[in-house]
Amino acid sequence: MTTRAETAAVNVAGVIQGIVLVTIPAASTILTDPDHYDLTSAQYGAMFAPQVITAIAASLAGAGLARRHGTRPLYLTGLTCSLLSMLLLLASAAVQHQPAAYPLLLAATAFLGAGFGLTVPTLNTLAAAFHPGNVDKAVLILNALLGLGTALAPVFVALFVGLGYWWGLPVLSTFLLAALLAVSLRLPLHADTPTAATTSHGLPARYWVYAAFALLYGICETVNGNWAQLDMTRGLGATTTQAALALTAFWAMVTAGRLLFAAITRWLPARTTYHLLPFALAGVFAIIAALPAGAGAQGVLAFGAAGLCCSALLPLTISFGQHELAAYSTAVAGGVIAFYQLGYGIAAFGAGPLIGAGMPISRLYTIGAAVALLMGLLSFAVAHRRPAPDHLHPRP
Repeated sequence: MTTRAETAAVNVAGVIQGIVLVTIPAASTILTDPDHYDLTSAQYGAMFAPQVITAIAASLAGAGLARRHGTRPLYLTGLTCSLLSMLLLLASAAVQHQPAAYPLLLAATAFLGAGFGLTVPTLNTLAAAFHPGNVDKAVLILNALLGLGTALAPVFVALFVGLGYWWGLPVLSTFLLAALLAVSLRLPLHADTPTAATTSHGLPARYWVYAAFALLYGICETVNGNWAQLDMTRGLGATTTQAALALTAFWAMVTAGRLLFAAITRWLPARTTYHLLPFALAGVFAIIAALPAGAGAQGVLAFGAAGLCCSALLPLTISFGQHELAAYSTAVAGGVIAFYQLGYGIAAFGAGPLIGAGMPISRLYTIGAAVALLMGLLSFAVAHRRPAPDHLHPRP
């Protein structure tokens, strides 16, 4: 029987994993500050390449590892990887003015990707296993808590920067992860892992439509998540506090939007939401690209709107895919996350050289608008004549 301690541990882990996931991007202004790490735009972007590689590998291998070893070992391994990531980030802070700092940052993002790829899917599995009579609500709550963590990270960075100790956030993340790991080691955290359906015919062609959509979505989300603060400070001349608020607004609205669209599916069908949001996002990107210098407050509002437009797209992609390709449910979930991470990588380290070569950072959002338009067109191929799923968030 599931205990309250197990349920609490999973929910708290969602918040902490969200904080950890955004800790490094939330420190983008510190990483590129000449008084700190002094990374170029290309170095900052390339720093996320190891994260993408390890996250994709962990996402694709996770289902098979869970069947062989169980969910609990993967969950604990994921937490350990996240803890190592924060420790490496702290180690880099101690030598931030020296050449050794950058290799430490690369190692930190590598462990962060592995932690994300292992922990987040197992948290969804555990949440569903602990609430078999109300899976949708349990997964929705977990994802909301994960989103809460992503929104809190920029707030903490701004707070610690204001105090003169930016590295306070990785210290806090390290403490939270160590405490969570110590508690989790004492809990059974058992979840039955069903055997995935197998087939000898390989993946169907429709699978790649979902993969393409996830890749485009990953680009759009990361243009906000990894570059918003630098656009605010460099392009709009905003303060670091306003930049942190913009990133907080983005992640907060991603979370709020998932709750909102899940609550109004009877009035606004999931398929309609899926078609509308990419085009709305393209419009928001166009607004961000056109904002003049000094428009910091408008930038905060615009990035919040971008978060709302992004909110339901990834969970609905997985839900549509699992509904249509039920025999490949595990492959759809893992594959969509893997291609989402590939899109993350394209935007994270692909944009760096362009900006380093002199492209205005606002141009990144013009490109993002074009990608969002393409994503909107592709949404009709994904959800064409498909019955809308009865839930927003995918089932583990």
